[in-house]
Amino acid sequence: MTRAEPAPLPEEALEERFLAATGPGGQNVNKVATAVQLRLDVYALRLAPDVFARLKGLAGSRWTLDGGIIVTARRFRTREANRTDARARLADMVAAAHVRPERRIKTKPSKSAKAKRVDAKARTGAIKRGRGKPALD
Repeated sequence: MTRAEPAPLPEEALEERFLAATGPGGQNVNKVATAVQLRLDVYALRLAPDVFARLKGLAGSRWTLDGGIIVTARRFRTREANRTDARARLADMVAAAHVRPERRIKTKPSKSAKAKRVDAKARTGAIKRGRGKPALD
């Protein structure tokens, strides 16, 4: 099942900072701030309580105490690619929070299914008893 393209997040709810990336890359890493730290103000989205709770669970450690989500993107070498990546990841997270999980319907095994299970257990037990050393009476 593929999800539809997530709706773009409102610009007034986003705040972005550019950081120096880490890892290999030589001088480019040292002198160019290409990593993006994108912060989303969740309260500005005005989400329903159930969607808000699911988003909080999905965000995990990226959730801040003041109701924000921080996503850092440093996968690519350019600012624009990292910016696009961070926005896409954040939009996917919000879209996933809008998907309501299916309710589980409790079921009970039938009487014949219970009887089959007990019979199978008895057969297995008999096989295992037959594996033992013979008694020397």
